[in-house]
Amino acid sequence: METVTHHGRTTAYRRHDRGGGGEPVVLIHGSGGSHGVWKSQARLADERPVIALDLSGHGESEDVDAAPGYETLSAYVDDVLAVLRATDARVLCGNSLGGAVALTLVFERDDVDLSGLILAGTGAKLAVLDDLLRWLRTDFERAIEFLHGPDRLFHDPDDRLVAVSRESLHEAGQAVTYRDFRTCHEFDVRGELDGVDVPTLALVGEHDALTPPWYHETLAASIPDAEWTTVPDAAHLAMLERPAAFNEAVTAFLDRIATH
Repeated sequence: METVTHHGRTTAYRRHDRGGGGEPVVLIHGSGGSHGVWKSQARLADERPVIALDLSGHGESEDVDAAPGYETLSAYVDDVLAVLRATDARVLCGNSLGGAVALTLVFERDDVDLSGLILAGTGAKLAVLDDLLRWLRTDFERAIEFLHGPDRLFHDPDDRLVAVSRESLHEAGQAVTYRDFRTCHEFDVRGELDGVDVPTLALVGEHDALTPPWYHETLAASIPDAEWTTVPDAAHLAMLERPAAFNEAVTAFLDRIATH
């Protein structure tokens, strides 16, 4: 892992680089996740450097004292911005909460020159069920069980994948995971999407019940230069459940914008 220090804390990231000449891509995980959710996207490094970071309080990154909501979202944007600058990357790919972080960076950091944006399993508004928010605060095991219900995090996973996902949530811990989901719940940029001036791909698992396909259809319809597509036989964590199809969609998009 490499690190970058900013705002009095250290953000960790893993770089995969096999000598490809394409623009580096920074990958941003979702709620209760870490850089490990992107392990299968290391295969993209044949064509371009791939950088997966840990947001504050996740994985190997130091935590930040921030209230759930905009304060946390802004801190996570600072994490991503620091990694962008350290790696000279100009493409962002964010899953779920990571998509909210990416969109917030696009709207609020005018000094960042991005060439591409991938919004994977996310939306312009990320409302969370009241019951899930309550369980995340008071009954973490019940929340984890709910998230692994049919067509939420996964569509048809094997036992190993579920075990890895559960372990990741436990490693993030109840407090950080609740902060993440509460931050998602308060995120809403539905009226701002026409201000996204970056070529964008909205990418979603076919069966995703947490951020369903119509969220991504709406993103593509509202962002001036955007398209959307689905990953077959996958739900919210399509990058883990169907990595080959996910990577194929990402590669096709990046190849297209490279010729613009």
